[in-house]
Amino acid sequence: MADTVLYELSDGLATITLNRPEAMNALNIATKVALRDAVQAAATDDAVRAVLLTAAGDRAFCVGQDLKEHIGLLAEGSTQVMSTVREHYNPVVRALTEMPKPVVAGVNGVAAGAGFGLALAADYRVVADTAGFNTSFAGVALTADSGISWTLPRVVGPGRAADLLLFPRTVKAQEAYEWGIANRLVPAADLHAEASKVARALAGGPTVAYGAIKESVAFGSSHSLAETLEKEDELQTRAGASEDHAIAVRAFVNKETPKYLGR
Repeated sequence: MADTVLYELSDGLATITLNRPEAMNALNIATKVALRDAVQAAATDDAVRAVLLTAAGDRAFCVGQDLKEHIGLLAEGSTQVMSTVREHYNPVVRALTEMPKPVVAGVNGVAAGAGFGLALAADYRVVADTAGFNTSFAGVALTADSGISWTLPRVVGPGRAADLLLFPRTVKAQEAYEWGIANRLVPAADLHAEASKVARALAGGPTVAYGAIKESVAFGSSHSLAETLEKEDELQTRAGASEDHAIAVRAFVNKETPKYLGR
């Protein structure tokens, strides 16, 4: 794996760190390949019970596509210019949103374009008070990618999503918190510690139940009530049969703190 993306697994938590702080963690091809491979590895590894996606430095979480590389590829007439959505962004976003385990984004600075999309693909966002979010796409005559046309309206509503996509501007941290883009707002100096704390708590939790919650919410957002009730029945049956449910019930009766196994 390229050193532009770091991967660490400890106590059930896979920490994936974008590591190009000198380029504001912009996504060149090598970084996109490494990120895709890291996220897919975490999604399929049973030892991983939660994922923390964060970035090095204090200026940016990720400013999206590396435009310096992009300009060169355009000049060359490279087919990689537009295939990157299919080959890189789509697999990353699907792995983040579909893996049956919680994903936390630790947003340490600016998240723009695909960087905003990556943050929205997480289940929970811990955001530094110096961070900001910008769709950016229309500013360079492009449309939305990295799943943002699906995730953003579900977080802020279709009206606000249209405004942010058509008239890109930076949504500062406090406004992002008020709109639900940020789930937890923390001082910048505490970002990495707080994001790790949240992610480690989830890594020690009932993984099967968390996976079912993700699936249930995603299903309910695009299906009828009747269909969603059927899905809830299916998923509750799965969660109820898990070892963690039995552990939780015994701990509740005995007034103890449950120690989950993630299965």
